[in-house]
Amino acid sequence: MSVINTRIKPFTASAYKQGKFVDVSDADIAGKWAIFFFYPADFTFVCPTELGDLADHYAELQKLGVEVFSVSTDTHFTHKAWHDSSDTIGKIEYAMIGDPTQTISRNFDILRENEGLANRGTFIVDPDGVIQAMEITSEGIGRNAAELVRKVKAAIYIRNHPGEVCPAKWEEGEKTLAPSFDLVGKI
Repeated sequence: MSVINTRIKPFTASAYKQGKFVDVSDADIAGKWAIFFFYPADFTFVCPTELGDLADHYAELQKLGVEVFSVSTDTHFTHKAWHDSSDTIGKIEYAMIGDPTQTISRNFDILRENEGLANRGTFIVDPDGVIQAMEITSEGIGRNAAELVRKVKAAIYIRNHPGEVCPAKWEEGEKTLAPSFDLVGKI
């Protein structure tokens, strides 16, 4: 079932962020862009490469007004232990949400019920709390944070420019399209 164009469901959770345990809820993203970056488990293989790549793009996302939340079904305590023991994970400044109750993973329809782990999934949420984009990959396929940043820029652009859409491979500053009767068959 697709969650595109649906509102995120209420949640509360504990997270590890910048050397502290913090409480996080859906109220924290009200009026802001957000990325929810689900991954299967701490202390694994593909996950740290993705989380490190996302950490390398975090400052750029912050400049765009986007908050980032990584989420796994591990606890916030495990996130701290991983952060403290891995150079790659140690550079993360965004919130690492623990979802041991699996509530958030279920809310985003990303939970592997038979394993108790989240699938590898990314969700871009607009300031109204509506999911505008999602990407789900299988266990062995890592994601690309640069492409995620491009998608966020496109989502922000179309929100700010009603009536325009971003074509394939659109990059900030390039031409967009204005769907109309006259455009049909001209592309």
